[in-house]
Amino acid sequence: MAGRIMGDIATLYRRWLGEVWQGDLDVLGELLAPGFVGHWPDREVRGLDETAEQIRQSFALFGDVRTAVDVGPVVDGDTVAARWTFTGAYRGGLPGATAAPGTTVSFSGMDIMRAEDGRFAEYWVVSDALGLMTRLGALPG
Repeated sequence: MAGRIMGDIATLYRRWLGEVWQGDLDVLGELLAPGFVGHWPDREVRGLDETAEQIRQSFALFGDVRTAVDVGPVVDGDTVAARWTFTGAYRGGLPGATAAPGTTVSFSGMDIMRAEDGRFAEYWVVSDALGLMTRLGALPG
């Protein structure tokens, strides 16, 4: 039974990174619990609507998004962790950025997600925002 639960959480995570972060926000209802809380470094979002809006903000800045799991997913009970790489074409619009629209940039991060009743209830993310801002020319390199 534990192997099945672990496999299910790993599959759920792969859908999170491979479907949601490819732009399919319609699957959020399948992946996230109604009381979902996402802990981004600069804000906390609650529920499906706020989570979808947070993700849309990323897509407003980047097109041709690709994501890859670099390590994991590693499952421990009801929790899964993974390291990922995000690659996208900068659309422009970030204050202070000097990169031309169309510039392809990559950055990495790590997710920790807690599942409850077959869906994710909580999310923590840490990403290399400093590296991203440097690549976009918003900070000196």
